[in-house]
Amino acid sequence: MSYSYRGFRGSTLFALASIGLAVSACQSGSPLGALGMGSETTAQAQQDLVNPDELRAFCPPVVLRENDATIRNYERGGDGDAARVVYQASVSDISRSCRYDGQTVTATVALAGRVVPGPRGQTGPVTLPIRVVAMHGSNVIYSQTHQYQVQVADTAGATQFVFTDPNVSFVLPPDRGIRIIAGFDQPSR
Repeated sequence: MSYSYRGFRGSTLFALASIGLAVSACQSGSPLGALGMGSETTAQAQQDLVNPDELRAFCPPVVLRENDATIRNYERGGDGDAARVVYQASVSDISRSCRYDGQTVTATVALAGRVVPGPRGQTGPVTLPIRVVAMHGSNVIYSQTHQYQVQVADTAGATQFVFTDPNVSFVLPPDRGIRIIAGFDQPSR
């Protein structure tokens, strides 16, 4: 069995190069884009550039305090009685993402969790008091309590929820000593 290296180099190499050029042109949206000569590709690349301020941008940590991770709701007059629990809700995960605009940071804070109906639970809406606070040292720079509704469809299992507050906005101080606290707003007792 013999192979013709001359034929391989010429036609096969040309075919592979053509296929590579065609595939990269498809991905760039323009035949000239594969060669880096398309104005559409260049304009898009300039829009996608990250400026140095964005690279240095600060996104404060979000914290879930232990006491704010769960909340129980009892039927009227049944506080503390496990047989009279309407629902118990818990937060299982928290997250945040930030947008930076000069000196202003706007964070989107998200909480994920579940609502578990208790012995007195029913299907229908459950209102969860969720509080998001941004603090700089001991100073509150953002605070909002949300009444978030979760639709409980079945009393035999848990209903998952995801809450988002996209408006946590504040001016970034020079020391960046900001933290965000999120969780259930506990009733005062």
